[in-house]
Amino acid sequence: EEHIVESGGGLVQAGDSLRLSCAASGFTFDDYVVGWFRQAPGKERAAVSCMSASMSNTYYQESVKGRFTISTDKTKNTVYLQMNNLKPEDTAVYYCAAGGGCLSALVNYWGQGTQVTVSS
Repeated sequence: EEHIVESGGGLVQAGDSLRLSCAASGFTFDDYVVGWFRQAPGKERAAVSCMSASMSNTYYQESVKGRFTISTDKTKNTVYLQMNNLKPEDTAVYYCAAGGGCLSALVNYWGQGTQVTVSS
């Protein structure tokens, strides 16, 4: 069975850091664009950061540039999102994804989501 399991969310204060992890089972991330999306209450799910299958291209939402870093460990078939200097506006449910591109419509696999809450 193919699925994704995320971990690493939590409640932190503004300025703190968190690292989200995303492990795949039943398929390999090597074949897909991988990324992290987030959805805050009342808002649409949107891409935060993505990485191409070749790892040669990355995308970051403007609001997280310089603070978030996406990375992969192919030996563990795992994707990470290092989040530094967190802000209250980063509060959302974060979803790991893998698919054909950095758009929700192109995602083949979604994780279950992990809550990140940043207090001011």
